[in-house]
Amino acid sequence: MRKGIGVVVFSGLVGLVAAPWAATSTKIEETRQAAAPVAVERVSIPGVSVRDDVAMVLIGTALIGLAAAVRRAA
Repeated sequence: MRKGIGVVVFSGLVGLVAAPWAATSTKIEETRQAAAPVAVERVSIPGVSVRDDVAMVLIGTALIGLAAAVRRAA
């Protein structure tokens, strides 16, 4: 357990120390270029899909089950 916490603390400190160096960079002037037009074709992929009303019933059932579990735990 101590080794795991030590690794997390060490990586956090390395991230804090390295952040200012990573943020400073040479100033490069940006050149704005117009984006090339791209043609995208929307393709309907046949697959397993769940109707909206079925999805709402499943989610509602899951939420009721979660509420019951929380109620028993309290």
